[in-house]
Amino acid sequence: MAPVEPSPLSAIFPNLDNFNVADKRDFDEFLEKFRKHHELMKDELQKVIIGQEAVIDQILAAIFTGGHCLLVGVPGLAKTLIVSTIAKILDVEFKRIQFTPDLMPSDITGTNVLDENDAGRREFRFVQGPVFTNILLADEINRTPPKTQAALLQSMQEHEVTVGQTTYDLPDPFFVIATQNPIEQEGTYPLPEAQLDRFMFNVKVDYPTFEEEERVLESTSRGEKPEVRKVLTAKSIVFLQKQIGQIEVAPMTINYVASLVRATRPKDELAPKFIQDLIDWGAGPRAGQYLIAGGRAMAAMDGRPVVSLEDIRKVAIPVLRHRIAPNFQAQAEGYTPESIIERLIKEVPEPKIRKYE
Repeated sequence: MAPVEPSPLSAIFPNLDNFNVADKRDFDEFLEKFRKHHELMKDELQKVIIGQEAVIDQILAAIFTGGHCLLVGVPGLAKTLIVSTIAKILDVEFKRIQFTPDLMPSDITGTNVLDENDAGRREFRFVQGPVFTNILLADEINRTPPKTQAALLQSMQEHEVTVGQTTYDLPDPFFVIATQNPIEQEGTYPLPEAQLDRFMFNVKVDYPTFEEEERVLESTSRGEKPEVRKVLTAKSIVFLQKQIGQIEVAPMTINYVASLVRATRPKDELAPKFIQDLIDWGAGPRAGQYLIAGGRAMAAMDGRPVVSLEDIRKVAIPVLRHRIAPNFQAQAEGYTPESIIERLIKEVPEPKIRKYE
């Protein structure tokens, strides 16, 4: 079968390089076309992935805003298949690392090797590791020790890698999408809090419904291997990230985000009583930044130029679930991070709209 040609965003927006975000009509047109393009991406993914719509939306939201994703779920829920299929519809470089207990940091970043040049002189030459790509799948990241997990820290935050005394820039765009099995399973190493905080979303991949599982079994029993089209180029993704960053966030929405994040901190005056009782520590300022970024992506995918409070609530659980630490009392009473965040969303009041007299 002949390879499927990508359908770059420039085919939909012919004036990609000269797009004027200052023109409201152009921006509204961009959002409407982007909404349709997002639907096209989902249609392509659903040729291979059955169900998991919320998971797909959250991963795409992270990609459109330059964030990283951590997918958590038991083995066999198609976490790796979801990521590899998303990589197929994007015309970008994709690499995968299978994390194992014996994986070394240099296996990720690369290393200097002693080589002989044409003149016969020996010199060190840097050999790039798999981190030099656009999308990096860190598969089963919690099966490798913390020393190796930490090798991703600089690349995730600064989009660069330092080996020896030299720093190398990573390609643009760059995303890390990691998968991990639940901590309670044997042979796993919990991710350090500093690295967990680098992930924009902690995405929970759950079991399929009965109907979805039937469709999975029907598809696999027939041996179907559907082809997907490439939809976006690397240049288009960078362009999208810049334009989505222009989506308006009202002062009322910023106030709500700040209130929600501060309410997760047990020692803050805004924290409800149940947070003080059930949480050891809450989310930092980066959580608020990711709530706004995720809200912008949700608004863009819906074709809207302004972030709503509902957009913030939609991304609150994946942004906050790995940034709060339930204490022993919460675990003894059967609370999960998700149930605590859901209760918090209900209790944090919406900002009041000021009336002009």
